[in-house]
This record gives sequence, C-alpha cells and structure tokens, in this order.
Amino acid sequence: MLKWLRENGCPWDASTCHMAAKRGYLQVLIWAREHGCSWSEQTCARAAQKGHLELLKWAHENGCPWDSSTCKAAAENGHLELLKWAHENGCPWDEMTSSAAAKGGHLETLQWVHDHGCPRDATTCSAAAEGGHLEILKWLRESGCPWDDNTLASARGRHPEVLAWAEENGCPL
Repeated sequence: MLKWLRENGCPWDASTCHMAAKRGYLQVLIWAREHGCSWSEQTCARAAQKGHLELLKWAHENGCPWDSSTCKAAAENGHLELLKWAHENGCPWDEMTSSAAAKGGHLETLQWVHDHGCPRDATTCSAAAEGGHLEILKWLRESGCPWDDNTLASARGRHPEVLAWAEENGCPL
C-alpha cells in the first residue's frame, strides 16, 4: 500500500516511519528508509511504546536517533525487557522514566530502573498518586523517594484512598 501511495505522489515525512514503528511494521519501515523517508527520535519512542523490541533493535542498529522518550515510553507501558535492552545499549533516561513507570502502575519496572540508577524525584510520587497506585506510592516512600504537595493534588478528587494514605503519612501540604 505504501509503495502504491508513493508511486501516486503521496507525500511522506518522519510520521510515516513513526506510524510504522508504532504498528510494528518492520518491513514497511525498512522499505520506507530504503526509499529515503526520514525518521526521528519519535520512531524509537513509538516502537518502545508498543513493545516492538525487534523493530527498535533494527532502527537503532541502522542509525535512528533516540532520546529519553524511548525509555519513558517503554516504562510507561511496562515493557521491561525492551527498556533493559535500550538502557544496556546506551539509550538515555531521566526522572520521567521513573515517573512514567509509576503512573503506569509498573512496580517491577520501577524497581528495576531504581536498582540501575535511574533518577527519580517528587514527580515520581505525584505520578503514582495520579495513577491511583497506592502500593507503588508506598514502595516509593519506603525506598526514600521524596514527595511534595503535588502528590496530594494528584490524588485529590480521583483516588481517595491514595489521598488519605498520603495525608496520614505526612505528605507536605
């Protein structure tokens, strides 16, 4: 289909590669790249979002740029094996990776990134509260993660059990 569209003058840009990556269409991505279609960091992030590890490997090995959005997308969606591979192959991460895992409710992923030095901050607790993940919030606090008034704000009106626990356990106002 993509070949026919191109033969009939349909324009394309990096979003073509982004969509192929998101859908897991490796052969489409290969064809698009062989025919000059551009790509960007979002190509890797979209593959990570949906857990397409083989596609991500191919993209990275063929020069597709990546940034911390790749690790964030993998963490947010609980794709731990993909996240491990990306990190081991030099993909950067930041506090947003931890926050994404917390918001997505992926405790195993959150624990793994913590054990491997991924930074976290008060936003991580806020993300857990926003997602309604009380057990994750408890683990974050037990493991020394800071919190602030945004944790309460994130839970207020949506997750009364998280709000009550945070208030009872001294979350700053």
